[in-house]
Amino acid sequence: VSTQSTGTAVRNGNIKLLNETIEEHAAFFIRAGIYLILEKLKVITLRNLFKKIYIITGSFQMDVANFKLALNWQGLEDVDFEETECILANMINDGFIKGYLSEAHKKMVVSKVTAFPALKDFL
Repeated sequence: VSTQSTGTAVRNGNIKLLNETIEEHAAFFIRAGIYLILEKLKVITLRNLFKKIYIITGSFQMDVANFKLALNWQGLEDVDFEETECILANMINDGFIKGYLSEAHKKMVVSKVTAFPALKDFL
């Protein structure tokens, strides 16, 4: 099993490719005892996807709807607005994103300094 597609998926924030790779090689990953580790990579992959949205928008105030659209575009069609907010809130709580959600404005506001801390800072 090639780990190249897994690494590429995580680096590029491609949750669709990561899910496909895990699904395709699930039996091998389970036998190797790394399936749960790969499941945890999904959070890092989502962080990288959301960081791309931040870079593209060029703003520290982003519509939550943009994140929902990105998740839907990545093959997670069943993710609704509330679930997107929940994913973002958990990522903020876990330190993957520095910011907060503005329920009234339906936006995520991130730090102007370090919106997406380096993974080495909290892993």
